[in-house]
Amino acid sequence: MEKSGSAFDAVEQGPEASESTVGTPRASGGDQIENPLVTALRGRFDSSILHHEIQASDQHVVFVDAADNRKVLSWLKDEPDQLYDLLVDVTAVDYGGGRPIQVVYQLWSIAFKRALRVKCELPLDALSIDSVVALWGAANWLEREVYDLFGVHFRDHPDLRRILMPQNYAEGYPLRKDFPLRGRFSREEQTRRALSQDYHDYYTLEELEVGGAPGIEPPAPPDATGEGGVSR
Repeated sequence: MEKSGSAFDAVEQGPEASESTVGTPRASGGDQIENPLVTALRGRFDSSILHHEIQASDQHVVFVDAADNRKVLSWLKDEPDQLYDLLVDVTAVDYGGGRPIQVVYQLWSIAFKRALRVKCELPLDALSIDSVVALWGAANWLEREVYDLFGVHFRDHPDLRRILMPQNYAEGYPLRKDFPLRGRFSREEQTRRALSQDYHDYYTLEELEVGGAPGIEPPAPPDATGEGGVSR
């Protein structure tokens, strides 16, 4: 940004694109370290294990071919020598500049008390990956959040819909690097859309059938004694 511009110009323009579009960052040295888990993964899945690295001195990170994510994660969950039975988180990372979006699974083995991070990279023109809800029920809302904020489609998800933004939200995916900091619409248009929303934008038909239209009945006015009346 030129010095003559306002500090708010950068807010309007949004984040700048990264200079490199080659690939996402990689830590060096991890693949040269012998690790029983990585050895077992490569022995079982061969070319599906793309890269191994260590972050923050002790966090093992394994990059897996996105086409085999469910197969590899199922093995990590059920294999007796691994037992990564707790899915702590599913999230995503966008490095911008046209580089792939990383889908990140943070796993924990309750039995062995150890952590593992698994990453799968998706090109921007193919943001689709198998859901792991069938493996961990906790993935349900976590995958919906990644879908909502990054635009990643999870195949076979039982209820893939936005979880934070309204169902008719039309400005895109807020955590993508190409998303303007103030949104794609003007303030006036954003306000108009916000004021025109109703509960159908937030609830499914099934939820409305169970609970009915949301609403809070106003309290009855006080009677002559000053006590609140009974709402009819």
